[in-house]
Amino acid sequence: MELPPTPIFLMAARFNSSEFTESLTELENLLNQARSKQAGILDSRVRSSGKRVQTCTYEKLTVRREWGSLSKKERKAYTDAVLCLQKLPAKTPASLVPGARSRYDDFVAAHLNQTLKIHYTGTFLAWHRWFTYTYEQTLRNECGYTGYQPYWNWGLYAEDPTSSPIFDGTPYSMSGNGAYIPNKGPLVITVSGDPPIYLPPGNGGGCVTSGPFKDMVVSLGPVNLPINNGSTVTGSGLDYNPRCLRRDISVGINSAYANATSIVNLIQQNNNIADFQQVMQGVPGSGSIGVHGGGHYTIGGNPGADVYVSPGDPAFYLHHGMIDLVWWAWQSLDYKNRRNAISGTGTFLNSPPSPNTTLDDIVDLGYADLAWWRYWARSQAYQSVNRDRYNSCDARYLVEYEKGSNLVDMTHN
Repeated sequence: MELPPTPIFLMAARFNSSEFTESLTELENLLNQARSKQAGILDSRVRSSGKRVQTCTYEKLTVRREWGSLSKKERKAYTDAVLCLQKLPAKTPASLVPGARSRYDDFVAAHLNQTLKIHYTGTFLAWHRWFTYTYEQTLRNECGYTGYQPYWNWGLYAEDPTSSPIFDGTPYSMSGNGAYIPNKGPLVITVSGDPPIYLPPGNGGGCVTSGPFKDMVVSLGPVNLPINNGSTVTGSGLDYNPRCLRRDISVGINSAYANATSIVNLIQQNNNIADFQQVMQGVPGSGSIGVHGGGHYTIGGNPGADVYVSPGDPAFYLHHGMIDLVWWAWQSLDYKNRRNAISGTGTFLNSPPSPNTTLDDIVDLGYADLAWWRYWARSQAYQSVNRDRYNSCDARYLVEYEKGSNLVDMTHN
């Protein structure tokens, strides 16, 4: 069997890099500032509540944690719950999505059917926030998971993602890379007629052969899947199309687009929501895919590289946990001005032209979210510490991300 070339960056070099360390330290400082701001907001509410009982305090917040900080037992509990969800029957009607076979597929179907309304639109961040929260709650309510949605700090492992505890292929990972396929060309990405972006291939490309999801069957897609010879596989994505989970994890993409410096710059250099979410997704025509595209295309493969059905790879939810962490941090750092900040229309890059998104627009998860089939953005997604609709601290927007006191020195456990 032909082996992939030796990675350019080694783990030892990664941890000895002063620039790498400085960027992670700067990121941690930003997150600490955001955490402090959030604590102040909640404390002020307690002080101003008078005799009314404040059901949510800083001490009661749900805490989401980076995958590498979870114990092996906690990681396995999470992947066992995902496998459970993949065995439960779908709720999506066959008349709507004939290929949906499981509760897990309900989430893929919801994303597939709304892709052009939830990317480069005014609901991009809020829709994915609620989507990830609903997935977390479904794991808890339907599969007995007792933890919360972990996240993938792209910057932490940017120079060697396949050796990270997320993708190292152990039983306590999110499964490893795909089998190595040699001589792959770059992945070619085009958006709305802009010049193509050429992304470096990874050291995989084939079926995932290790970890909890090595036997996973992907049901839906492709819809718009770029492949390494420069072409694209297209289809409706709605029919049943059983196949293995494929990945092509790319250190080149991770280190170029989703490194710690990219995250810090995104938070610090964009003062309004329009710029923030556009830079996060990649400004069209700039040649950048942003940290959002950086995470997705680091995973690559099938369905991971297909924007429509990318939730078909379980690592999607760790990626969007980090997307939400970055938005949470950005909001918290200037909460008064950013709490309700919104910009954009209801269609992908406003094509076709559509009305501006407002805080009263409905965020609809279809059959993925049976308990709260629809919710109002005004009282949920944008008001990130709004207590109007919930009586507990497990609401998605009341999450505190765990303090990473030893981000640079974090090791596998």
